Formats: sequence, C-alpha cells, structure tokens
Amino acid sequence: MGAIVVSNLGKAYRQYPTRWSRLAEWVLPGNRPRHKLKWVLREISFTVAPGEAVGLIGINGAGKSTLLKLITGTTQPTTGSVFMEGRVAALLELGMGFHPDFTGRQNAVMAGQLLGMTVEEIHALMPDIEAFAEIGDYMDQPVRVYSSGMQMRVAFAVATARRPDILIVDEALSVGDAYFQHKSFERIRAFRRQGTTLLLVSHDKQAIQSVCDRAMLLDGGRLAMEGPPEQIMDYYNALIAERENATVRLNTTGEGKVQTVSGTGEATVADIALLDEHGERVEVVDVGAPVTLRVTVRASAPIPRMVLGYMIKNRLGQPMYGTNTHLKALPLDDVAAGEEVVYRFAFPMNLGAGSYSVATAIVSTDTHLVNNYEWRDLALVFTVVNMRRPHFEGSAWLDPTVDIQRP
Repeated sequence: MGAIVVSNLGKAYRQYPTRWSRLAEWVLPGNRPRHKLKWVLREISFTVAPGEAVGLIGINGAGKSTLLKLITGTTQPTTGSVFMEGRVAALLELGMGFHPDFTGRQNAVMAGQLLGMTVEEIHALMPDIEAFAEIGDYMDQPVRVYSSGMQMRVAFAVATARRPDILIVDEALSVGDAYFQHKSFERIRAFRRQGTTLLLVSHDKQAIQSVCDRAMLLDGGRLAMEGPPEQIMDYYNALIAERENATVRLNTTGEGKVQTVSGTGEATVADIALLDEHGERVEVVDVGAPVTLRVTVRASAPIPRMVLGYMIKNRLGQPMYGTNTHLKALPLDDVAAGEEVVYRFAFPMNLGAGSYSVATAIVSTDTHLVNNYEWRDLALVFTVVNMRRPHFEGSAWLDPTVDIQRP
C-alpha cells in the first residue's frame, strides 16, 4: 500500500535584476545576496492515505505541476519534505523522457527502466503495453512522427503496465481521444479497487468527482481548500466566474452540506421548490412522475436582461440535465428593482433512483462568466425512488418498447 506525506513544502526561484548579478553573487567577496526569491509554492502540507484517491485542482499558474514535480523528485524543494511509501508510477508532462528519434518500443523500454522495471520484465509486459496503447505498427516508428495522443497512449500504457502502489497523473490524459480517456479511467478505477493510491490533477469535474474521495484546491501557490470533491469543484467554478474571492460565499445547509453561492446579488433566488402534479411541495419523487420545478427570483437592482438556468446533479455532483431560459428563447428584458418573477419548469422525473440536487444560475446570457447575478449550488435537494416501474440500472428512465422476431 502506498502513502504520500507532504510537510511544509515550498519552492522558490531566484530572480536577478541583471544577467551580471548572478555572476557577482558567486565571485565577489562578502556573499551578499543579489537576488530576490520568487515563491511558487508555500507551506503545502497534506497526507494521502493508502488506497485513497485525491484530486488536485487550480487555475493555470497555481503551482500544480510544480507540486507534482516536487512530489516525484524531479525538482528539489526549497523548504519542507515529501515522504512516499511504495512503488510509484507518475505520468506528468506528456512523453517526458521520450527521445524523438527512438521508436515507441525503444522509448517504452527506457521509460520502464526509469520506473524501476528490469529489461526482462519490460519485454514480458510489452505485448500488454502494445495491446493497451493500440497504435499498431507505429510502435516501431520514431516518436517524432507520433501525434500527442499517440505519445500519451504509449506513456500511459508503460506507466500502468504493472499496478503501482501510488499512481500520479497530471493533465496528460486530457489530450487523448474520448475512447482512450474512458479506457484509461477504467484502468485507474480497477487499480483503485485493488488498493492503489491515486493523486490526480485535472480540470475535468466529472473525472475528479467520479474517481476521487477528496479534492484539494491550489490557489496562488498555497493550499486554499480541501474537502469533498463536489464542494471543492463548486467553489473552484465560482472562483473562475468571479476572478476574485469577494463575492464567493460558503453556507452550511440544514443537512450539513456546504453550499457555494456567488454573484453580485443584484438578483437572487427567493424560493425554490419541487411540486407534484397537485402543486404540493415534495422531497421524494417516484420515477417518471410529472413534476414542476418552481423558482422565484427577486431582483434588487434593475436587470437589463435576465436568464434563469438550472442544473440537476447526482450525489457525486455529476450533471444529469441542465437548461436555461436563454436556450429556451425566453429571456426577460428590463426587470425592475424589487420585481419578483416566478418560473415554472414542468417535466417528467425520468431519473433513476437516488439522491439529486439542483443548482441555479441567474445570468444575462447562456453562461455565468459574463454577468453572474447569482450562482447557487445545492439550492434544492430531493430523492427519486422507484415505486411502480420494473427494476432497471442507471441514472435515467429510458424504458424501451421491445420487438423480437424469430424465424
């Protein structure tokens, strides 16, 4: 079993005012420093327990790649330490260490040796590596003729040819095609079931929420937040929309979940309810039952153009369905301050049994990145149960009619 312990980790680079300052610092007497330290990471501490899967997120430049290089030992820290227990496989920069003039097979042998495998082990595993990479005759072609996706296929196939105790994956998987991404994540899930510890860096919300037990948000070189993946991803998305923390708020609901609310507050959801066919509020709904999502929006300032959207998410925070009044060609113009607008969205609850939540967004277009009046996660929580339908698997009720013909 593998574990990762990061203690007070920090990384700083020296910045010199001129190109001669570095030489002067080395050769002139007195040892007077002639540089400033540029801190990329500061005071990072966390533990990944054996068998745990942790997602690391943050905007570009937050320090994610530097942190992974410190953890894997390709860069030395300025402060702090990293302790890892077990066999480690890391997939960082795409094709890192691959030589463009060598073939994929030759590079696979060298990459395997860097991971601690013997040449005999690599040759024994080569049929599995080729089968997983699925690049055919290109395996014996120079890597310089590979696409970025082909490089990623070979690199991932080699790194995961043996189940590691610790698997560290950077954004490299994002360049692959959809088929290979599904195939790769299925292998990651299989490793997890066998006890592999996972540290995953990704901007893919569904990947983080479906694979990871916990998520960490890196912001400005510091560990800003950690917690359940859905909570961290909601906060991260709110930060992206706002570009500053001033209007992002965290509220604890009655059920103990942390709700992320962001926006200017010029319009807000005053009430939200799920109604049955009789117009009564419900928290439990039968599969396929007709329901109405009623949302009351109150404007506290004049809104030139107002759009309301909602997203239904499952218990992992993965989107089930979402739409808005812009997509429905029903935006409202010139909403006055103090005005209340009641929206009703009627639909059959064609979801599988489980727990779901509704997120709402009040914006001016089809995105919350332009005018974000309010974004509210966990605005409503409800449960779907199956009381009248035949048993089925999955998150959607798509009952078919079946026609069978026999000769």
